[in-house]
Amino acid sequence: MIRIANGQGFWGDWLEAPVRLAEQGPIDYIVLDYLAEITMSILQKQRQADPQLGYARDFPPLVARLAGAIRDRGVHIVANAGGVNPLACAREVVRLAPGLKVAVVTGDDIYARLDEFLAKGYEMRDMDTRAPLASIRSRVLSANAYIGAFPLAEALATGADVVVAGRSTDTALTLAPMIHRFHWQPEDFDRLAAGTIAGHIIECGAQTTGGNCQVDWQTIPDMANIGYPIVEAEPDGSFSVTKHPAAGGRVTSDVVKEQLLYELGDPEHYITPDCVADFTSIRLRDLGGDRVRASGIRGGPRPPTLKLSISYANGWKAIGTLVYSWPQALEKAAAADRIVRERLRQLGLAFEEIYTEYFGLNACHGPAAAPNPDPPEVQLRIGVRGPHKNAVDRFTRELIPLVLNGPPGATGFGEGRPVVREIVAYWSALVPREEIVTRVEVVE
Repeated sequence: MIRIANGQGFWGDWLEAPVRLAEQGPIDYIVLDYLAEITMSILQKQRQADPQLGYARDFPPLVARLAGAIRDRGVHIVANAGGVNPLACAREVVRLAPGLKVAVVTGDDIYARLDEFLAKGYEMRDMDTRAPLASIRSRVLSANAYIGAFPLAEALATGADVVVAGRSTDTALTLAPMIHRFHWQPEDFDRLAAGTIAGHIIECGAQTTGGNCQVDWQTIPDMANIGYPIVEAEPDGSFSVTKHPAAGGRVTSDVVKEQLLYELGDPEHYITPDCVADFTSIRLRDLGGDRVRASGIRGGPRPPTLKLSISYANGWKAIGTLVYSWPQALEKAAAADRIVRERLRQLGLAFEEIYTEYFGLNACHGPAAAPNPDPPEVQLRIGVRGPHKNAVDRFTRELIPLVLNGPPGATGFGEGRPVVREIVAYWSALVPREEIVTRVEVVE
């Protein structure tokens, strides 16, 4: 049995979680999931500005904090913190934590190969709209293939203390130690599916130990010191989900089921680079003591293609807010919205979309919200998006003047004009698996 913990569910998650995982009990592997689709484009821009950047900069200092546990207790770290520059990330880890052996997995970044793929006849059509990639080629910011767990397992086989990857799948981080330690093969579909589902259960960190939980959330113990999830994995593919006993939070089958439904499409065909997992085959059993047992998981062969995560520039946006207080808070906010729209019309500014929300009234639940005709305060949130930065910037100058020349009682304008931001859109496509060749490099 090996113990695999997840200490980061996204870039920006609680920095103390991995350290406490290492301190509060036995752990063999700590996996850290940093990447999302939008993150890749941010990191690509950083690398374009500075060739030494392009990775999650929180990661190397964190490894330095964990270096004692890595050296003294044999804890291994597996992370996709490398972003679009995993080698630079690994070198920074070695600089801050000298003596550690770091293995890097590359090959997922295919930004420089897009034209090669197009020349080969791969249209890389968007999986939702079916539009060809050529329609946005000039605006692409980043392009990465989702790689699976076997390249990460290969990196672990080098004896590395730390494995750094780019755009691996979230579940691969947890599955890779199982493949490495249990010697699972590409045809072990059921075991691979079990490891994939284990990875899915813990990939969002404390969301599996009571964080962001809908079930009796008021009674979750000691959320200020919430524990992060641990998978106790066995060679036959069965596993238990738990946490350190001293940590806060709760692990029950109800909490685990909430996470199982997270980002789930067809439950019988959860497609990854390593296998296709059948979520309907899962059998969960509460063992008590913050421990849930999973068994019976079935899987099928891996797909012949790999998914691409492509980001591209898609215009500009700005979003601003004002708060109006009682009485007639909603009337004031609605009047302010009408004034802004009329002034934009008079300026001849056209946008692809102008969108208004009223927080405190129905912004979260829309028409399902309970009637509230006279709320004590309402936050007006209005945003625009369009292809022309100058037009969006002009919009940002029309909101703050309402403090003096609009309806009474406006507040919440301390940060001044809204910020104009570039819109980064997401494009998913498929390429033949054989086009993506990974490589493992050791940095010491």
